[in-house]
Amino acid sequence: MDIQSISFASRFNGISGSAIREIFKLLAVPGMISFAGGNPAAAALPDRQCAELAKELLLDKGKSLLQYGATEGYAPLRESLVPYLKDRFSFDCKADEILPVTGSTQAMDLLCKALIDPGDKIAVESPTFLGNMQCMKLYQAQLLPVDSDEDGIRVDQLEEVFKKEHPKMLYVIPTFQNPTGRTLSLERRKKIAELAARYGVVVAEDDPYRDLRYAGQELPSIKSFDTEGWVAFLGSFSKVISPGLRVGFLCASPALLRKCVIGKQSSDVHTANLNQAIVDAYLRRGLLMPHVERICQSYAEQMNTMLGLLAKCGGVARYTRPEGGLFIFAELNEGMNAVELLKTCVDQGVAYVPGTYFYPAGGHENAIRLNFSMCTVEQIKTGMEKLNTVFTANLK
Repeated sequence: MDIQSISFASRFNGISGSAIREIFKLLAVPGMISFAGGNPAAAALPDRQCAELAKELLLDKGKSLLQYGATEGYAPLRESLVPYLKDRFSFDCKADEILPVTGSTQAMDLLCKALIDPGDKIAVESPTFLGNMQCMKLYQAQLLPVDSDEDGIRVDQLEEVFKKEHPKMLYVIPTFQNPTGRTLSLERRKKIAELAARYGVVVAEDDPYRDLRYAGQELPSIKSFDTEGWVAFLGSFSKVISPGLRVGFLCASPALLRKCVIGKQSSDVHTANLNQAIVDAYLRRGLLMPHVERICQSYAEQMNTMLGLLAKCGGVARYTRPEGGLFIFAELNEGMNAVELLKTCVDQGVAYVPGTYFYPAGGHENAIRLNFSMCTVEQIKTGMEKLNTVFTANLK
C-alpha cells in the first residue's frame, strides 16, 4: 500500500505548522535583515561562561550529571529557583512545587496534557503567541479570543467569557507580551487572580521576558496574588541565558504539578541534567542578573532605534511602545496587506512576521510583528529604510 494513504491523527486537522518557522526558510539569502525572529542576540549568548561552568560541573559531578535524572528535576535547581521566584516574581513557593522543564513550551504542553480534553475551551489574549496557540490546537481545544489594549488583556471581556463560556484555562503573557510587547497593568493582574478563583479557571501565566526591562516599573506576577492555587506559572531562561539549553520551569499546585510530572515521564523522562546544573550555577553564584544588565543595555538601544524609525516609516498607522522584551507590534494603514507585502520586502532584503498569524480568529492583515534583538543598530537602520521604501510605495 502507498504510504501516501497513511491516516494521521485528527488533532492535526487544520494545523499546518508555525508560520514563523516557514518564514525562516526565506531568510537563508546572504545579507537578509530579519526582524522576523525572536532569538536573543548572538552577543547575548554567554558561550565562554557556559563552557567554563560545564567543564567545572562535569569534572566535579560528571558521573551523576551524565546519568538519568529524576523527572521532578535536578534538586539543586529546584532549590535555587525558590529565592529567584521570590525576588524576581514576588511569590513564595516550595521546591517541590517547581518542575524544571525543557523550555517553557514544554510547560504549556504538559498543562494541556494534564487538563485539556478535545473540545475544552481556553481563553487567550488576542493577539497572542502563535507557538502556544499551535500547542492548544493540537490538544483540540477551542480557543476563545479576548481583546487586549495598551494595558493588556481586557478583564471586562474576560469576565464575560468566564461567565458565559466556562473555559478550563486562560493563557496570558503579562510582561512584554509576544507579539505586542505590552505589559499587563497591576490592577488587571490582581483582577485575573480574583476571577480565576471565583470561576475556577486555571491561569497559565507565561512570563519569559520579564527580566528584559529597559524602562519603567517592575510589576509583581499574577501568581503573587493567587491565594487558592489557580495560577500556574511558566518561566524560562531561554531569553536571558540561552535558548539552546532548553531550561524552563513550571510552578503549580501540588495536584496539578503531579499530573504534569506524570505527563513528562512519557515525553522526555527529564530535562537534561547538565543544562539544569548550568542554570543552577547562574542562580547560586549570582551570575544571572549582571549578565542580564549587560544585555539589556544593548537591547534598549536597539529597541529605541527601531521605535524612532517607526515614527517616520510610511504606511505605519500605529505601533506599540514597549518598556522591554523583544518585540514591537505595528499596524499599517487600512487596506494594506502585510502578508502580500512580505514577499516584496524579502526581495528587498528585509523580513518581518505578518501579525495576522497571532490572532486566534485571523484577520488584521495590516499588522506586523517586528523583532529588534537579532540585528545591530546599523542593520535596524538599513532594514527600516527598506520597509519604509516598500510601505510608502504601497500606501493605501
